[in-house]
Amino acid sequence: MSINWRALHGDFFDGVRVLVTGGAGFIGAHLCTGLSELGARVTVLDDLSGGQSENLAGLANVEFVKGSILDQTLLAKVTNGCRFVLHQGALGSVPRSVAEPRLFQEVNVTGTVNVLEAARAAKVSRVTFAASSSAYGDSETLPKIETMPTSAKSPYAANKIAGEALMTAYAGSYGLDTAALRYFNIFGPKQNANSAYAAVIAAFAKSLLAGERPVIFGDGEQSRDFTYVDNVVHANLLALKSERPIGGVPINIACGRRISVNQLAERMAAAVGRTDLLPVHKPERAGDVKHSLADLARAEMLLGYEPITGFEDGLAATMKWYAATK
Repeated sequence: MSINWRALHGDFFDGVRVLVTGGAGFIGAHLCTGLSELGARVTVLDDLSGGQSENLAGLANVEFVKGSILDQTLLAKVTNGCRFVLHQGALGSVPRSVAEPRLFQEVNVTGTVNVLEAARAAKVSRVTFAASSSAYGDSETLPKIETMPTSAKSPYAANKIAGEALMTAYAGSYGLDTAALRYFNIFGPKQNANSAYAAVIAAFAKSLLAGERPVIFGDGEQSRDFTYVDNVVHANLLALKSERPIGGVPINIACGRRISVNQLAERMAAAVGRTDLLPVHKPERAGDVKHSLADLARAEMLLGYEPITGFEDGLAATMKWYAATK
């Protein structure tokens, strides 16, 4: 399944210089693919702690630079001359952040300040930030609306909330326009299934394709607004194209529907013809939230966003990719 990005976004990005931090990672690589197809000139900055340079193989007009967002000198160099910055570079994983809070603070918060400072110095037009639905914590109110108070239940969530605050601060203090896009449970091809902290769809795919029972932490009745990665690419492109300032406000990016982890396991097992592989349940993990569902009214109003790929089509494409690459 491939999206015709030209049909959606025309020639707006032809020749436009864009920096993608974390561009060799799962979401970053999909952003680079879309931008490449749209004729942008893309620089990727990634230290490969979570990404792979192979994710960028064959992309036209994409330059890869190995390095960290903690390297201010290098950041200044790669940001210079760019019109836009897509800041995706971060350490992910709620459970890992619980285990390594200082490291996560340094990379995810100090790193974000560094990116904003480089963008400010380079007179970048707009920065988009990979914010997270984890900002909502375990509030029982559904759907999640951006005006709800934030409630960090993990260091990772706290990092992402701090990043959002920095986006509004830089928009308010320096006139650097920013957008904080709150991603909800993104999945798709190229998502790493081999990490101890792998996202649930990637982890389930790896287990099922190996003939093993998937592991569910908790009773499996927790639900998520699973969002196929092309929707995130579309949202970022819409944010960059916005003719009016966004001002750093948080914006939910999701599909606007929720599916339980038990339902997910059942559907994925059926997709590979292994309904006999019933899940193994283990204790809940610290920092995990029970339910997640996005209200998309602000995304539609500010960006003109609506999902371009639904859950079922996205899951089918994802399973096909894992099966082909196992």
